[in-house]
This record gives sequence, C-alpha cells and structure tokens, in this order.
Amino acid sequence: MNTGDTVNSLTVGLEGRVCVGDDSPWFNGHFPDDPIFPGIAQIQLVLDLIADELQVPLQLIRLSRVKFKKIIRPGEILDMHATCGNKENLYTFTIMSEGQEACSGMILLQPSTTTLQSP
Repeated sequence: MNTGDTVNSLTVGLEGRVCVGDDSPWFNGHFPDDPIFPGIAQIQLVLDLIADELQVPLQLIRLSRVKFKKIIRPGEILDMHATCGNKENLYTFTIMSEGQEACSGMILLQPSTTTLQSP
C-alpha cells in the first residue's frame, strides 16, 4: 500500500439514490427463498458513489464503525450520503431505506491501480 496516494476529497456532502432491483446479481444465492441485499454490496454502493463523483477508480483500505441496522430487500430505494472527514480519504457514510438508517460507518479509500467491476 502506498500511503502517499490521496484522493481529491469532497469538501461537501455527496448524495446518491439507487433502487435495488429485483434482478440484481447480489441476490443470487443470498438467499434464494428470502432475498437480502448483502452488507458488502451496500459498502460497494458507497465506494461507487464516491468514485463516480471524484472520477477516480478507488479501492477500499479499511472500514470502521460499520453498523448494519436494517435488512434491505429487492425493490427498496436507498438514499446514500457520504462526507469526507478530517483525515484525507476517510469518509463517513449513511445509507437510508424507507426513512430508516440501514447502514452507516467510515470508509478509508485510496486510488486503485486496477479496476474491478461490481456485480
């Protein structure tokens, strides 16, 4: 890891909205009779939101204080909010669903040397 790499951090909050489609590949096998949007998929949405705004491919370095508080089902609309904190590349995020906090935490990112596709 090259700790000298920095991302042009956001100075204001970033917001995004996404509908979790019934046909999302994240639901394959998670779980066939009781589909639940996985936690890692929620984290990927936040990473994608920030990367799209900064127009830089990013990779996850560390997560902290992550809490999953609500099960997300197919068809739910998610409202995401991310803000850069005092440390460069460290973002605080929240995902809301149906007016309830579904997920929150902190994510440390750095520019990626490779690009990966999310499902």
